[in-house]
Amino acid sequence: QVQLVESGGGLVQAGGSLRLSCAASGRTSSRYAMGWFRQAPGKEREFVAAISSRGGSTAYADSVKGRFTISRDNAKSSMSLEMNSLKPEDTAVYYCAANLMGVRRIANEYDYWGQGTQVTVSS
Repeated sequence: QVQLVESGGGLVQAGGSLRLSCAASGRTSSRYAMGWFRQAPGKEREFVAAISSRGGSTAYADSVKGRFTISRDNAKSSMSLEMNSLKPEDTAVYYCAANLMGVRRIANEYDYWGQGTQVTVSS
């Protein structure tokens, strides 16, 4: 089993940057592909980015491509999401998730989820 804890959310002005982190616990956490999803009020949870277990493969939603960068450090059992040029529409609760199948864009293909961290971008 894998436990995930997100951190790094907060309030930032449009055009600013934030770095989210996801700490994973569990002996086999490095075997899991990981991803970031977000959910804004009244909207469905949507895919943001994903990274393979060894970090060699990544995927991004079109809405964040070129602005967000996903990375991981298996030695530290952690994953990060560097978010630049933030826009008000990036405002959401951001969740990290893990799965054994690989880089996936569909939420229900992930087995483990964190509690989420709020990101608010003011205009």
